[in-house]
Amino acid sequence: MVVLNKIYTKTGDDGSTGLGNGERRKKYDLRVESYGTVDETNACIGMARLHTEAGSVMDQALMRIQNDLFDLGADLATPDDGKPLEYEPLRVTDAQVARIESEIDELNSNLDPLRSFVLPGGSPLAANLHLARTVARRAERLIVELAQNEDENVSKACSLYMNRISDYLFVAARAANNLGKDDVLWVPGQNR
Repeated sequence: MVVLNKIYTKTGDDGSTGLGNGERRKKYDLRVESYGTVDETNACIGMARLHTEAGSVMDQALMRIQNDLFDLGADLATPDDGKPLEYEPLRVTDAQVARIESEIDELNSNLDPLRSFVLPGGSPLAANLHLARTVARRAERLIVELAQNEDENVSKACSLYMNRISDYLFVAARAANNLGKDDVLWVPGQNR
């Protein structure tokens, strides 16, 4: 369990932050940017949940995803540098990836096939889910970049999970738009 008695520590006043393994990094470090953008995705999902019915299937799925995103942030914040830790670090698992894939398939099975690209919008819930999706894509790009760095370790499950989250948010946005019937569709060249 996490216990936070004091919110400010002043240890970051020099522009650095502590990772889960005790290492200090600049606040603009790619690893910090990665888990910070995962946190931003989580906040966007929180905003979307303001438009869900409490306890609904979608609300519960989004709440699970928010919890998983904290797991993902903890995973990214604790790089596996091969040195022993005093605790077992939290890692994203293949089971979490498989669960979100199953939820995507279930949501998508009720939607009509797409015949055009979808513009972000429609209902307030859908618009917020689209915003969360775009932030999730940014987080994914940062995580993939981090994983490409030979001096960094990022689990494949982290990258896969973040990729699936943006897919889930897209399908959820369509579901929130009356199962896609109220999607706002792109009309190429409409305003030429």
